[in-house]
Amino acid sequence: MMGTSATRVSAVIRKELAEFRRNRLIIITASILPLIFLVEPTVDILTIKASASTATLDRRVELSLFLPLLVPVLLPAILSAYSVVGEREQGTLEPVLTTPISRLELLLGKAAAIFMPAVAVAYLIFGVFVAITQLGTASAVATAVLHAPQLPAELVFIPLLAAWTIWVGLAISARVTDTRVAQQLSLLASLPPFALTALMSFQIIRPTFGLAAALAGGLLAIDCVACLVVARMFDRERLITGRQH
Repeated sequence: MMGTSATRVSAVIRKELAEFRRNRLIIITASILPLIFLVEPTVDILTIKASASTATLDRRVELSLFLPLLVPVLLPAILSAYSVVGEREQGTLEPVLTTPISRLELLLGKAAAIFMPAVAVAYLIFGVFVAITQLGTASAVATAVLHAPQLPAELVFIPLLAAWTIWVGLAISARVTDTRVAQQLSLLASLPPFALTALMSFQIIRPTFGLAAALAGGLLAIDCVACLVVARMFDRERLITGRQH
């Protein structure tokens, strides 16, 4: 069996990033979504009065920290859903599959090209949001944001949620024949782990260290298994035709 080559994986990454840059809809979506999930929680936090009750402050902080967490779910879902079926529709997938590249290399390249910018943008959104709250809000509000128990847990879950969404999106994109259908199904399939994170963010489930570590470890294990499962779905003939044998 042909070994995995970092050079071939890197070539796929560069090709995928170039493909995303040429797609105007993806560029617009990737630009607008992060701004929405930065502006909305930032405005909400900046309008909190220093005299607000502790309960009101906690609720506003919970919501403001939760919204940026949508970025590592929505953005990878859109990109990964397009990654196979979109290329098939554009006619750019078949030339790649005629090269001496293994399905694992193709999968890793496609996944990395989505994972790196999505996670970087998500962390950037959180960083800008926290920086603004520390510089532009009352001390009580700034302290509440900085010491919120959800904050460290959400920072850990950003790459894990992104990875899950990517594997699901790639699996769906390899099976369906319409980009919009793939994106809709990818968003739906990314909801289960995201729902658990939401319950922790709003403290419906108390975000203790033990629980967060257990969920993070479970999601990491699922992500690793999902990589192998999705790799088995990357059959060359099916990827080109979109049909079962």
